[in-house]
Amino acid sequence: MPQSVAGPEIERLIQLLARMPGLGPRSARRAALQLIKKRDTLLGPLAEAMRVAAERIVVCSSCGNVDTSEPCTICRDATRDPSTIVLVEDVSDLWALERSGAVNARYHVLGGVLSALDGVRPEHLNIERLVERASDPAVKEIILALNATVDGQTTAHYVTDALRHLGLTITRLAHGVPVGGELDYLDEGTLSAAIRSRTAF
Repeated sequence: MPQSVAGPEIERLIQLLARMPGLGPRSARRAALQLIKKRDTLLGPLAEAMRVAAERIVVCSSCGNVDTSEPCTICRDATRDPSTIVLVEDVSDLWALERSGAVNARYHVLGGVLSALDGVRPEHLNIERLVERASDPAVKEIILALNATVDGQTTAHYVTDALRHLGLTITRLAHGVPVGGELDYLDEGTLSAAIRSRTAF
């Protein structure tokens, strides 16, 4: 077993960084070293920002977005089109669509997708709240902006069945989203084209 070359505090920093998506043990060591080298300009401010975020970030009870206010900034935005709700799997997908500027609607974050393999059932997702929000007479369309994976498509079918009795227009993203692709990895132009070319589901 290789011997540790740093104190336990630094090793803990490395281990925590290694848990981040896209960072393995080697990348985490490089990131930790960079933070340590720039202790005053990077490590200190980052630690403070993380402390404040941990204290103030909440999950919006209406749509499932994360923000420092309840309800979230998007739900409080009176300029948003109240007739359309964009359904996404995760907050990262909401952020990706917002970066694209392709839609000025309201959102609903499911918090995942149905997955028999992972034991994710309908009651584990934010579906019940979606049906409540979709029952508002102002809502006319639900855009299914779910990832084009098998689990994403299974979830889309389930949600469509759950909303069918409301008589809403249900559309899904079209051109530009590859099968097996995930929204968070797509560029803004692709997302804009997918929103503009949505089709009935």
